[in-house]
Amino acid sequence: MLRRRPASERGIYDYGWLKTAHTFSFNEYHDPAHHKFGALRVMNEDHVAAGQGFGLHPHRDMEIVTVVLSGTLAHEDSLGHRQTLGPDEVQWMSAGSGIRHSEFNHSGDEPVHLYQIWLLPRDKSLEPAYDQSVFAATERQDRWQLLAAPAKGEASAALPIRQDARVMRTTLSGGAEIVAELAPGRHAWVQVMRGAATVRGSSGEEVALATGDGLAVSDESQLTLRTNDGADVLLFDLA
Repeated sequence: MLRRRPASERGIYDYGWLKTAHTFSFNEYHDPAHHKFGALRVMNEDHVAAGQGFGLHPHRDMEIVTVVLSGTLAHEDSLGHRQTLGPDEVQWMSAGSGIRHSEFNHSGDEPVHLYQIWLLPRDKSLEPAYDQSVFAATERQDRWQLLAAPAKGEASAALPIRQDARVMRTTLSGGAEIVAELAPGRHAWVQVMRGAATVRGSSGEEVALATGDGLAVSDESQLTLRTNDGADVLLFDLA
């Protein structure tokens, strides 16, 4: 079963310094029909203006993955990390028993475009943790690049999230097609960050997705993605 979440139906807000779109209920946006999908709790697309950002604020019991599409984001947290995050880098923060952090765009003229994703952890009150890594664009061209996987799961360069979930990314060139296999009982979420793609399930059902669209997937053993003009896509393999 494939169920499209159109970009235009997200919770969309313009605060001047921040333009944001919430796929699921978040902050002042409440949508009982779109509260979460499995462990996937938040899917926010943010545009942060130059010289602006989020001041120090707390999080608890959440696995937070941030993907920057353009610009540079500065991060500071109560664990002592002071990092910058740019394109081709992915950040993982496990809030665990409690962490405070800030995110800021120190550029004088360039906005930051990012996706921030929250997943519910498998256990609560874990020790907070942080990591980030570079994921080369060449390694996801027309193939899946694993960004995050269970901490006790497969050994790879993937960031070690504390949930039974795998986060993958692909950048498809025009005319390309790619397949994702799903194990029995698994679910998936497809998020088109840029471009457009068509997704066909093993059931034969097919859905066209545009920039910002999401897709909830259940009871499918295989997904085939194809694009005419190119697409940048995230795939979440979920329990």
